[in-house]
Amino acid sequence: MLVTGFPAGMFQTNCYILAHDDSGECVVVDPGQDAAEPLVQFLEQQGLEPKGVLLTHGHLDHTWSVHPVCERYDIPAYIHPEDRYMLTDPGRGIGSSMNQMIAGVEFREPAEVIEIADGDELTVAGIDFVVDHTPGHTQGSVVFRTELATEDGPLQVALTGDTLFQGSIGRSDLPGGNHDQLLQSIARKLLVLDDTTAILPGHGGSSSIGQERAANPFLVGLTASQ
Repeated sequence: MLVTGFPAGMFQTNCYILAHDDSGECVVVDPGQDAAEPLVQFLEQQGLEPKGVLLTHGHLDHTWSVHPVCERYDIPAYIHPEDRYMLTDPGRGIGSSMNQMIAGVEFREPAEVIEIADGDELTVAGIDFVVDHTPGHTQGSVVFRTELATEDGPLQVALTGDTLFQGSIGRSDLPGGNHDQLLQSIARKLLVLDDTTAILPGHGGSSSIGQERAANPFLVGLTASQ
């Protein structure tokens, strides 16, 4: 399976593309600010057509380009209902200090928005995903898990958005954030996964559950029972 991505915009938000090796279809995850043009260019170069956009949460740096991408390819966006309001009113999610940045900019929902919930099983572009609801960074934050076939056997991959990073965790000081809830989400949904599970976060480099369990200072003493 092709799994690739690139950092986009002033926030350097990771936009991911996933596709089976023998398929001309793909999935796009979190097309943020200034992501549309390089995304379209990459898809044309690779001969790929997206079949859906998965959104790990509603913050503007992850959703800025979702409408133009969905409109161009006539595809749906998938988002948790708790964060859907930010598709049309992103200022409510980023706080007053950042609202000047988007003054006068109009944001619209894609024509088709599919709401997702904890435990949902999705198949998009022939790729199977499981949805884990992980509130704390926002109330509608989710992690998308899928499985890759490798020479060493199946490998689970978790697209963690801004819930868990390499060496850090998501901020919880914006509207809808809750630090204790974020830690509980990580403990109950991510630390229960196998150490080999690969992490593809919303910002920064990739990691694994094992690496974060061992070295992430925010996870010291954190257990699934919390």
